[in-house]
Formats: sequence, C-alpha cells, structure tokens
Amino acid sequence: MRPKEISLNILPTNQADESQEARNWNTPLRADAFELSDEEKIAKIETHMREIMLTLGLDLSDDSLSGTPRRVAKMYVKEVFGGLNPKNRPHARLFENKYNYEEMLVEKDITFYSHCEHHLVPIYGRAHVAYFSAGKVIGLSKINRIVQYYAKRPQVQERLTVQIGKELEAILNAESVGVVIDANHMCVAMRGVGDTNSKTGTAYFSGKFREDKVKREFLNFINSK
Repeated sequence: MRPKEISLNILPTNQADESQEARNWNTPLRADAFELSDEEKIAKIETHMREIMLTLGLDLSDDSLSGTPRRVAKMYVKEVFGGLNPKNRPHARLFENKYNYEEMLVEKDITFYSHCEHHLVPIYGRAHVAYFSAGKVIGLSKINRIVQYYAKRPQVQERLTVQIGKELEAILNAESVGVVIDANHMCVAMRGVGDTNSKTGTAYFSGKFREDKVKREFLNFINSK
C-alpha cells in the first residue's frame, strides 16, 4: 500500500491543523519520513547508489569510485538534503525592539544552494529578505540559517520563496515580510534546452510590502551596489 503523504509543518504548534494553502507550500513528505535513523538512511541510499553506478557500467573496484556510493549517501542525508529533517530547523532567538526601529530591515545577497526536485541537480543563487518588526527582531545570522534550512531539500524555487516568507512571519509574528530570490537552475543549463545564461526570479510579499512604494524601496535597495 502506498504510504500516506504528509507535509512538513512549519507553522506554530497551535496551528497544526493545516489549511489547503499551507499544504500547497509545505514540502511533501511521507508519514514514515523519519522512522529510519540517519545511519539507516545512509546505508539504504548507499546500496541503491551502488546499483545505479553498476548499472551505468562504472567499475567500483577503482579506488576513485569505490567510496562514491557512501559519500553520496552521506551528502544527501547530512548535507544537501539535511533541511528535510525538522531537527535541523534553526532555533531563532528573538529580541525586543527596544530602539523602536520602524523601518524595513533588509538582509540581501544571501547565497544558497539547493536541488531541483524534478532532476535532483543544483539550484544556486541569492536570496534577499526584509521585514518590518511587530515588536521583535531576529538575529541577522538566523535569517541566513532559515534560508539555508529550506534550501537544503529537493525544491522548486516558488515553494522555497514562500517557505522562507511564511517561516519569518510565524517566527516574528509579523505581517510584513518580503523575499526575493534570483537563481540559476542547472536543470536548464546542463540538460534539456542547455541555456546557461537565463536566471529565474521569484518574490513573496505580505503586509506593507504589497504597497507599491514599499515594494519599490525594497527592490531598489537590493538592486543597489
């Protein structure tokens, strides 16, 4: 029987009953996604990767290739797809906005690496994130960590953009968040159409960022040198 599919819930615990909208932007995961330990997952992926390489005709007795199945398995579980596991979700420490800072705060040019969920090849680019405080502020490095957390999983750029925005809204209890992502997709560059020059842009705007004046201010800031 096909395992039941669930979504990785990033809402606060008192909002555990997901709406259809939330299911649309959460990462699809099976109900048994975390029943295996990391080491058990690595062992299974290593076995399957070995079979893939053998099927391709590679000689795994060569010292350059012999360790590749396990290296790939560890990379998948511990590194490039580590954002699938909620235990790796960043703990965001908040601070009172004692200085009554009322303008937008912008963290721009956050470098990230992800993987296209359609072909499992890299997506890489930059994220620009901004918010208006609703009474709390977040440590700047935590914004970077939130971006990295959601990037480290099989993704589509649209979902990644929304996940970052929704996570910041939930953590900060803020209504005004802006996220812009500019990325290169290797599934476009290294296969298929083979276009090495195109980039993909996505945006998420809520609250004040839906106002033209504020949106332009944000975009002008991230486009400035």
